[in-house]
Amino acid sequence: MWAATFLAGWALISASCSTTAPRVATAPRPEDMVQDDVVKLQIHLDGQLFGPGIVDGREGEFTRKALARYNTSHGLPGDAFPDLGSIEPYTTYTVTADDLSKIGVQGGSPSVVVLQKTQPYTSLTELLAERFHTSKAFVARLNPGVNVDAAPAGASVTVPNVARPLFVTEIPATSKTSRVQDPALANRFIVVDLRVKMLEVYDAEGGPLIAAFPITPGSSEHPAPQGDWKIVGITTFPWYRWDEGVLKRGERTEDFYNLPPGPNSPVGIVWMGLNRPGVGIHGTSTPETIGRSGSHGCIRLSNWDAAALRPLVTAGVKVRIQ
Repeated sequence: MWAATFLAGWALISASCSTTAPRVATAPRPEDMVQDDVVKLQIHLDGQLFGPGIVDGREGEFTRKALARYNTSHGLPGDAFPDLGSIEPYTTYTVTADDLSKIGVQGGSPSVVVLQKTQPYTSLTELLAERFHTSKAFVARLNPGVNVDAAPAGASVTVPNVARPLFVTEIPATSKTSRVQDPALANRFIVVDLRVKMLEVYDAEGGPLIAAFPITPGSSEHPAPQGDWKIVGITTFPWYRWDEGVLKRGERTEDFYNLPPGPNSPVGIVWMGLNRPGVGIHGTSTPETIGRSGSHGCIRLSNWDAAALRPLVTAGVKVRIQ
């Protein structure tokens, strides 16, 4: 039940963080909340840097959590609902030759992947799903009777009308870790909430909430380390050190593979290392698992949320895992 579920979710956070309030509408009735309405809400939240997870028209825990935090950040009451009247839920995207050039074969075992130059998208559907913050299944649903993976350059595909599509070519590739501190961002403060599986960004410790994203925070076997840490460096399109000892026992060994960067890297397209060896905040090749499967002690986001987080912080920013 849409309205009842959302009203319960909005009660998660009630503190005010801003005196500037956007327009709000009357909370919707359950019978009015159809797929397109949910997509509009998810697009709105996603564009305001309060990630609802996958934009797919399904009401879920991360949409509720994102809305609660959005209301908090704008000083709105818990039962507020954004005015979505001007949002178009879908748009038409034209496939380009450059898109098709980013599709390749992903090797299976690390011993095979290590021989590749990159870890590319494996299908056009996967590329479009990540670019427009959705799932491969939803891309297929929006294009009934169409074999999206076989679409040539120039073909039109229906996708969610997100405000910040992820074009990986627009992200500066560093490969090497940057430890440069940006003074304008130095006071930002990150809180990782292990219980609700959300990462929150504050303008300063004790300051206003400016963004929030759903995460996978470790697992029962390899929990994310609680405590106060800091970001020591940020890498885009990182190489990934695949070490079975680390993955299974948390022990660094000399039997490892350096896997090339790419959107299908296990750590995605962004790595933010903490001052706890082997632990970082990073993207993922499987956004549909965020909040649902475990990681190996790290804080995992979708690639699009990791890309949105990157310009909000800098090396030296404090991170509290609690």
